[in-house]
Amino acid sequence: MSQFSKTTELMRRGTDFLGTDYAILCGAMSWVSERNLVSAISNAGGFGVIACGAMTPDLLDTEIAATKALTDKPFGVNLITMHPQLLDLIAVCAKHGVTHVVLAGGIPPKGSVEAIKEFGAKVIVFAPTLALAKKLLRSGGDALVIEGMEAGGHIGPVSTSVLAQEFLPALAEDHLVFVAGGIGRGEAIASYLEMGAVGVQLGTRFACATESIAHENFKKAFFRANARDAITSVQVDPRLPVIPVRALKNKGSEEFTAKQIEVAKMLDAGEIEMGEAQLQIEHFWAGALRRAVVDGDVESGSIMAGQSVGMLKTEEPVADIMQELMMQSEEALGGR
Repeated sequence: MSQFSKTTELMRRGTDFLGTDYAILCGAMSWVSERNLVSAISNAGGFGVIACGAMTPDLLDTEIAATKALTDKPFGVNLITMHPQLLDLIAVCAKHGVTHVVLAGGIPPKGSVEAIKEFGAKVIVFAPTLALAKKLLRSGGDALVIEGMEAGGHIGPVSTSVLAQEFLPALAEDHLVFVAGGIGRGEAIASYLEMGAVGVQLGTRFACATESIAHENFKKAFFRANARDAITSVQVDPRLPVIPVRALKNKGSEEFTAKQIEVAKMLDAGEIEMGEAQLQIEHFWAGALRRAVVDGDVESGSIMAGQSVGMLKTEEPVADIMQELMMQSEEALGGR
């Protein structure tokens, strides 16, 4: 541990909170952040997070149990706040004594934070604006993740470096703030820690680890890509407020645009309600992502990736990635 003394010192509040060696979370990536990758991250000293996504309570139950069989280290569960069975999913987390629940995708519905607190778990929240961050931290969030638009998957409109300058001076003293989005190397980790972050979250960097179950076609697409290939989806109709998604450009990106036009026409014709329209869009993404990650269809599937994808060249074990990030951070801090 002492070889990373400067980094671990700056991470101390984060590691105390997570119960880990390193305050490095693996972002929850649907279909990718499952038992194998999550346990590997936690076993390597980081903090793995199961992506519940659209899972049913039964599926989540199985996944948590299977993860526990592979690691005795702490890990978290990421729940989407608009999941229709959110409270049932929280009950599954309670049953397993999950220590940390990450709430993503909007303001947590009434009673959800309380339900998590009730069984003693910590609540990690996301917020795109400082005002909302303060509100969520006041109403029970124990830690905050700020995620810039460089990230993969569903993203907000502001870059990580700007969010860090806006949020950290205002919050870092009294709150636990993790920084995410576009982090591919330890030097960046060192900078955010120096600005007051207690840790970081990376997704893209771990997506193609040896232990990731992502299809080899998916991983090869990552290794071929450079930063500018990870583009955001286009919103076709303002009535369909689609949260932009960052993914590698392919036929799937075009199909998504076409899907939006089709759904907008159905809205125009009064064939479907707004809620149903938005649900169709969400289901499109879930299916397209599964096709890429699980089936290896990198033509029409959705290859969600952050802009740090250009730094990925080869498959490596999670433990090696973790050590490299810590080493790079330590060298950066040592040189200052």
